[in-house]
Amino acid sequence: MFWVDKVVEEIKQARGADIASGETLIIRDEKTASGRVHVGSMRGVAIHGIVSEALRAAGVSTSYLYEINDFDPMDGLPNYLDAAVYTEHMGKSLLDVPSPDGIAKNFPEYYGQEFEKVITDTGYSPSFYRASTLYLQGRMNEVIQLALDRAALIRDIYKEVSGSVKPTDWHPLNVICENCGKIGTTRVSSWDGKQVTYTCEPEIVKWAKGCGHTGTTTPFDGRAKLPWKVEWAAKWRVMNVAIEGAGKDHGTRGGSRQVAERISREVFAFEPPFDIPYEFFLVGGAKMSSSKGKGSSAREVADLFPPHIFRLQLTITPMRAINLEPEGETLPILFDTYDKFAQKYWSGEKDDDARHFELVHFGNPPEQHFLPRFSTVAFLCQIPYVSMEEEFAKAKGAGLSDIEKAEIEERARYARHWLQAHAPERYKFELQKEVPDAARSLDEAQKKSLEKILAFLQENPQVSGEDLHAKLHEIRKETDLEPAKFFSSLYLSILGKESGPQAGWFLSKLDRNFLLTRLAAVIND
Repeated sequence: MFWVDKVVEEIKQARGADIASGETLIIRDEKTASGRVHVGSMRGVAIHGIVSEALRAAGVSTSYLYEINDFDPMDGLPNYLDAAVYTEHMGKSLLDVPSPDGIAKNFPEYYGQEFEKVITDTGYSPSFYRASTLYLQGRMNEVIQLALDRAALIRDIYKEVSGSVKPTDWHPLNVICENCGKIGTTRVSSWDGKQVTYTCEPEIVKWAKGCGHTGTTTPFDGRAKLPWKVEWAAKWRVMNVAIEGAGKDHGTRGGSRQVAERISREVFAFEPPFDIPYEFFLVGGAKMSSSKGKGSSAREVADLFPPHIFRLQLTITPMRAINLEPEGETLPILFDTYDKFAQKYWSGEKDDDARHFELVHFGNPPEQHFLPRFSTVAFLCQIPYVSMEEEFAKAKGAGLSDIEKAEIEERARYARHWLQAHAPERYKFELQKEVPDAARSLDEAQKKSLEKILAFLQENPQVSGEDLHAKLHEIRKETDLEPAKFFSSLYLSILGKESGPQAGWFLSKLDRNFLLTRLAAVIND
């Protein structure tokens, strides 16, 4: 059974009473817009999205909510921003930090809107909201009251679960300083049931400096926020969340998930949502950070793939890490995997691969059609006078439908970008307009082999790539040249490099006059 279907069955059992009553199950995820959002955040988007779709298909009412957290303090300065401009804003709520472009409403809107676009471009359609609205509209007031009233209990939970010991006057709240406007530098020291007393401490954190102001204020209606682990549990109650997973780092023993679950049950009297833990999305083997500017942004990585191919990668088994290597063969491998899954689905197979293909298309996969291999498309992209539609019509053995023509066009677009930016050298070539200098150093034995190839081509104007490939190996044996030396003579003559695509097929796609003229020029040089 595919992992999504297993999760759906587990949710049905865990939330059976809610489902039976007709309740809409809330599925939630969030990202703090502290900078350019890295691609790792798309893992949660996709996992929650595909589970939501599968639940709906199974007749379960769901609502998928996605929060752009714009209320956290600015606690890290991305290395792509001007420190001279942003240092003064460190410690402020992100909501109060200006946008880098001077156009967006604020800092988190600039980055949050870009990430929203990546999400919708990838095919997911959650309902977006902002964390600040929960606070400013008073929806967090009740849980703030509960957290302050039960501060001692929260301190005990921190100590018991994670070993974190809080001072007896520690309260789970950060107030927006009425003097300097910072939220990350304040410490609440007392609560009288209506107001809190706080100090904006100069040295409480390393990433911002408090102003030293002490004051008393109401903690409600957006004047303060809960710390992360308490806030996570509080949002579950406020949003009535039924399903919410997180990266595996949150689920470790003594980690933030365990702390939040205890707080949810014991402080807020709310049963924690069904958990879907998942592994990281790595780029080049490294985990990423938005606020520190490390890793590839979601926008940059999403642009490498068509949406359905990106969804395929994002929705592999949650507890298997994804390691993207943009400079390698990730793209052709993913296309080949997609094509294999498609053929299984279209042939009527019922395994996990076929099911994955179906769910990647939200249960409505395309009709069966010819799929050109991506590596072949990448090869043909580099031969200027070849018609891809004609070549693939030959491969199919029939004319191409509109959907097949669109498929070729899409793959060609992504192949050109991949070749330009990320493909290994062995995939790239360029036909040389003149005899390459490297071909002038061929020895007599290599030129003799080229003479035999030229003679064969002159006598066989309609030879297929398969037949030419067989003939090349026959000539190679006749000349007694080592394979590398034999084939390099061809590649050096045409490409100016020692390697290239499969020789027989490659030569069969070249313009006949160009090929004959070039071989003759190299032989007679």
